[in-house]
Amino acid sequence: MTDLAIRAEGLRKRYRAGKGSKQALDGLDLSVPAGTVHGLLGPNGAGKTTAVRALATLLRYDEGRAEVCGWDVAARPDEVRARIGLTGQYAAVDEQLGGRQNLVMFGRLAKLGARAAARRADELLAQFGLTEAAGRTAGQYSGGMRRRLDLAASMIRRPRLLFLDEPTTGLDPRSRNQVWDAVRSLVAAGTTVLLTTQYLEEADQLADRISVIDSGRVVAEGTAEELKARIGGDRIEVVARRAEELDAVAAVVARICGVTPETDPVERRVGAAVADRVAALTGVVRALHEAGLAVADIGIRQPTLDEAFLHLTGHGAAREAAA
Repeated sequence: MTDLAIRAEGLRKRYRAGKGSKQALDGLDLSVPAGTVHGLLGPNGAGKTTAVRALATLLRYDEGRAEVCGWDVAARPDEVRARIGLTGQYAAVDEQLGGRQNLVMFGRLAKLGARAAARRADELLAQFGLTEAAGRTAGQYSGGMRRRLDLAASMIRRPRLLFLDEPTTGLDPRSRNQVWDAVRSLVAAGTTVLLTTQYLEEADQLADRISVIDSGRVVAEGTAEELKARIGGDRIEVVARRAEELDAVAAVVARICGVTPETDPVERRVGAAVADRVAALTGVVRALHEAGLAVADIGIRQPTLDEAFLHLTGHGAAREAAA
């Protein structure tokens, strides 16, 4: 037994691409403690899905070493598969079958007996709030319900580790919240979750720790708050009422805060890191008033995970790249 659900060291994977090749994983290191949600955050093409497929035994990595639930992924893939579940980017349920029929089918495919499969299906329908919809065909389910049914199917054999690869892609906010609640209930019951996502809010809401992956390697790791702290603490933001006064507002912020502020001419926004939030806010308000500069908004806030991501990778999380 091990306290780590995942231990990966130096994973490399290269794909052929036309006459050349693409390095999907470039020395990936990853450690995921058991009983936690670990976020794997990165833009399209960063290597998230390749990492999941390699750790879930769906493809062979070229170099490195990985253990999942204490078993060597390359040497004992059968032992790894017996202990994991996987939910991909798109629901894998049969839309012609009812919710309960889908789960019974997955149970039988997992080599459960007829009674055991039926019993497990009923347990999962209750766990994921789908009992009332058990007899409806999955094609009649909302997006959030289909994803919850997909999650339930991946839990048929009570896996110790669940891979969630972009689980809320394309869902509306209400459906996304339903999936988040389902994930929280799984972790509360003892399942470890490796979550890949482009949604920064999703990682912020669910993950105990986050690994930021870019170009096939981990470039930063920590809690959401630790990652945000890398770009500083509190920030003051001022929105000028008139565009022609933006430079004058920026000069006031620079003088009071002692740093060169960032400006956004489109939104007429001026922002700067501050050491003392109260002194900075009162000082800027007073100085703006004395200078006769009107503002549309002013306040103190903390950095967002989006800003941390941009700081760590040099581009936004929604960057498009070849998959």
